[in-house]
Amino acid sequence: MPMACKVNYSFTGASIAPDVKTVSIQYFSSYAPLAKPTYSQSFTEALRDIFVSQTNLSFVPKGGDLQFEGAVTSYGAAPIAIQGTDANGLNKAAQNRLSITVKVKFVNNKDEKQNFETTFTRFADFPSSTALATEEERLIKEINTQLVQDIFNKAVINW
Repeated sequence: MPMACKVNYSFTGASIAPDVKTVSIQYFSSYAPLAKPTYSQSFTEALRDIFVSQTNLSFVPKGGDLQFEGAVTSYGAAPIAIQGTDANGLNKAAQNRLSITVKVKFVNNKDEKQNFETTFTRFADFPSSTALATEEERLIKEINTQLVQDIFNKAVINW
């Protein structure tokens, strides 16, 4: 008699095999020289939060059925939209963009075909008339939401 493969689905669209019970997410160190000192912690917590809130998996410090590790590899702001030139003839930005890249290694100890090592990049724009420091916390929250959703989707949404 053939064995059926059973997958549990959640309201979030996650498809996680019933034998997967735990997740471990290591601290994501930052190798991006311009990153805020607190960014690694806020990103790691955001990634942990999505798995705790959107799955029935238990968080374990090490050795989970699903394991994540990685690093923040890029963090920086740059102008993206030129609105004209200033009195000195230099281009003047209308918009700036904060971009963040993380490298993620994912190991599924129950199904190694699901393993991946990938970089994820997301960004958020802000007016050039506003200093990055003024908008940075809001931008980080917006970017983290996008990054962790991308990672979550790649790891456990199998459409």
